[in-house]
Amino acid sequence: MKKKILIFGGSGLVGSTFIDYGKDTFDISYTYNTNDLKIDYVKSFKINFLSDGKKISNIIKEYNPDVIIHMVAFPSVDFCEENHQLATELHVNATKKIVEQASINKSKLIFLSTDAVFGGKLNKKYTEDDLTNPVNYYGVTKLNAEKIVLENPTNIVVRTSVIYGWHDKSRFTNWILDSLKQNKIVDPFIDQFNCPTLVDDLAKSLIKMIDLDISGLFHASGKTCINRYDFAVKLSKKFEYDENLIIPVTSKEKKQEAPRPNSTCLDSSKLEETIDFEFSTLDEGISFILDKSRGF
Repeated sequence: MKKKILIFGGSGLVGSTFIDYGKDTFDISYTYNTNDLKIDYVKSFKINFLSDGKKISNIIKEYNPDVIIHMVAFPSVDFCEENHQLATELHVNATKKIVEQASINKSKLIFLSTDAVFGGKLNKKYTEDDLTNPVNYYGVTKLNAEKIVLENPTNIVVRTSVIYGWHDKSRFTNWILDSLKQNKIVDPFIDQFNCPTLVDDLAKSLIKMIDLDISGLFHASGKTCINRYDFAVKLSKKFEYDENLIIPVTSKEKKQEAPRPNSTCLDSSKLEETIDFEFSTLDEGISFILDKSRGF
């Protein structure tokens, strides 16, 4: 009997990749807002979490999943900074509804969170034991949602960062590669550090978390702590584009609406040891997407 997996927000980068890897192992259903993936033998539900909140419970009741993966979030940190009420409604209130119905249904919940829960002042990779201190509203709402999810000890919170892959929804890599391909200048930040995460690794690790039925708080990100400028340079070299088109910029020079932490690199060793899995370095990840771009 296959485990039943319900993905809230399944048409995005992580959800669609998870479905691709897991559709033969699990009985998967997913929700979408505007973009239905239309995959054979995978059921989908259209829902707008901001206007159709009552549907959340009904979908959980109807599908009766063993595991729910909650990936719904605003993609823009700056949007959340300017729209506190909407960010709270989607990230916190909708999560609370999911948690409540999942508990009634006895479904395990996996919640995708973010490195933005940290303040970015530590000169090291953050572990799950380090104190949180978000500097923007996006991070505040995700942290509040984490606390709600972890009230049930069987649930999982997965913090990740800068997810990329060979995918039309991989925003940073597509911006860099598409621009360089057209000989356009790009200006990534040189003073914001994260650990970029290959989406294929994240999908595979989620499958192992489900198979092993683990619970708790975990970091799940790539091994390489790097700024966006150096990330872009690595991309340009591997794909053989002109790195002179990449102009480094600082946070002061290119203002963003929401403040950004300086360095929120994550240490994923706890999860790696728990599920016997190894996340890719950035060089390995870029080689992987180059191979995919060539059809390997």
